Amino acid sequence: MTKFPQNPECQAEVETIVQFNDLDPMNVVWHGNYPRYLEIARSALLNKIGYNYGQMKESGFAWPIIDMHFRYINPATFGQRLKIQAMIMEWEYRLKMKYIITDAESGKRISIATTTQVAVDMSKNEMCFASPGILLEKLGLG
Repeated sequence: MTKFPQNPECQAEVETIVQFNDLDPMNVVWHGNYPRYLEIARSALLNKIGYNYGQMKESGFAWPIIDMHFRYINPATFGQRLKIQAMIMEWEYRLKMKYIITDAESGKRISIATTTQVAVDMSKNEMCFASPGILLEKLGLG
């Protein structure tokens, strides 16, 4: 698998503020809310490369997430401003992204995560075993 160098075009950074409804009874962000934080950063990155969900659909491919991993390092709390970085790590056979969630003020690491998506040809409803050319084109590789 080929991995990207730290290309700024293949990275995005967003901020969000922890809302009251994100908390669990222990007054920290419930673990099930972290995927939503990743989605904010993933969407920003896909918009940046010009291949957001609408554009994926127009190109004839769906990109479902087939794998997601989290490492929780420190809890996030109400009102905390979080910085979420997303970067593309692999693209040839799947779209793998790495995420780093930090406290926006202190830089203290909150969580790290990865997601893996695969291309599905929507006309055949079949998984592709290599990323379609449209992704490579959007990444400036094709």
